[in-house]
Amino acid sequence: MTTVVWFKRDLRTRDHAPLVAAANRGEPVIALYVIEDDYWQQPDTSGRQWCFIQDSLDDLDKQLSKAGNQLVVLRGTVIGALSELKASHTIERVFCHQETGGQWTFERDKAVIQWCSDNQIEFREWNQFGVVRRLKDRDIWDKAWTELMRQPVLEAPGSVPFAGAIQGVAWRDIQPGATAADRCPDRQTGGSIRGETLLASFLERRCVGYQYNISSPNTAVRACSRLSPHIAYGTVSLREIYQQAKAAGIHRNTLPRKQKSLTSFRSRLHWHCHFIQKLEDEPELEFRAMHRELEGMKTGPNDSERLQRWQQGQTGWPLVDACMRSLQHTGWLNFRMRAMLMAVASYQLWLHWREPALHLARLFTDFEPGIHYSQTQMQSGLTGINALRIYNPVLQSQKLDPHGEFIRRWIPELAGVPAEMIHTPWLMTPAQKAKFGGNTYIAPVCDHEQAARAARKAVGDFRKQHVSREETGRVLQRHGSRKGPHQTRPKPASQPPPDNQLSLFD
Repeated sequence: MTTVVWFKRDLRTRDHAPLVAAANRGEPVIALYVIEDDYWQQPDTSGRQWCFIQDSLDDLDKQLSKAGNQLVVLRGTVIGALSELKASHTIERVFCHQETGGQWTFERDKAVIQWCSDNQIEFREWNQFGVVRRLKDRDIWDKAWTELMRQPVLEAPGSVPFAGAIQGVAWRDIQPGATAADRCPDRQTGGSIRGETLLASFLERRCVGYQYNISSPNTAVRACSRLSPHIAYGTVSLREIYQQAKAAGIHRNTLPRKQKSLTSFRSRLHWHCHFIQKLEDEPELEFRAMHRELEGMKTGPNDSERLQRWQQGQTGWPLVDACMRSLQHTGWLNFRMRAMLMAVASYQLWLHWREPALHLARLFTDFEPGIHYSQTQMQSGLTGINALRIYNPVLQSQKLDPHGEFIRRWIPELAGVPAEMIHTPWLMTPAQKAKFGGNTYIAPVCDHEQAARAARKAVGDFRKQHVSREETGRVLQRHGSRKGPHQTRPKPASQPPPDNQLSLFD
């Protein structure tokens, strides 16, 4: 009688309920991960994501070996892998965590559940995030999230009965799908050990001033927790992060400044699940606007030149281009700058949200579908319940990178330009360009102020003509935030906080 523990976005042994439940039965366990080639052909997947998973699988295999087991990695489809295992073992049950992914993983999960039913195999899922499947009332969500976060963290099982050696694939050398050209050498390293090390350093010292330092691309690299890819792929559990952050914040020796910082950090863990719940409740958000009437605001093909210049970091707006080039190189960017990239694509460049969203998804090592699609739509003005956030790329640059440090690092064309000119290099005279450089940096794709005014007017006019109270009310009722357990119906004032406080994009 064998239990298969199917690992997905939960690549750890600590606080892993399916693994603990399987180990406690005292029967053989197969710890399974499947490399699904069709998944890696999806338009929002990339090599940097796979390489992070490879690191994490290696670490997971080491964790399992300490418990007397080993990771079995197969390639193909999950149903094919389970069928192969069923041919050689008496598979009685499949245990796993719930996953709120894109449409592809949703359909795959339904197919696996049906296969288990057809083969009289028990299929059981556990919740690892504060996301409620088949949620009937958004008003109860906050209570459910709090209850899950307060449950005890499960220790990694000391012994996991071994089902016997199974021939898997040499996964350390595999590059599935179209991922080989995108290894992103400066991406973050995966694995539970690395995640726990980051958590410890953040709680010990890096968290101080968190809420003030996460907006600037210069300070955010250190001030942010940098746990987002570890949460996305489950190398460290959200519950453990929450409980450790809370314990550190209420310790009698913790200074008030640090307490405030950790309170701010914990709020982002809450927002993390709040946004994933949106995709769980309405999977179509991957493909269409949250406010259905706003889907028709932009029709026809995107301007291919504008899209390409934005993708390549060649818009001519220094901070925008520096952010894109940095993201291409490292696989990470702080949330405020992510929001700016998407907003500039949507408003100043007037691009339909879908292609920019997919491009950013591929660049994010920490891509989390539930957060990503909700956020890219929010920054594109497609929720109908949030204020427009049309970023001024020059003002953002002057405010968040006043001395041009970040810009010079990622745009070598402007390395010699002084701070007072680096935010608007197109205003430099020929003599200034000859003296300081900047001749090779591209001119702006358009006048950003004029484009912003045009976008604001276009959005306002469309809303007046095509947006109904009924659809706005539906979105607010289904996806609007709630202040707390005593508020039974959402109100316009109870919307998410400003853009740099939305979710754990750090």
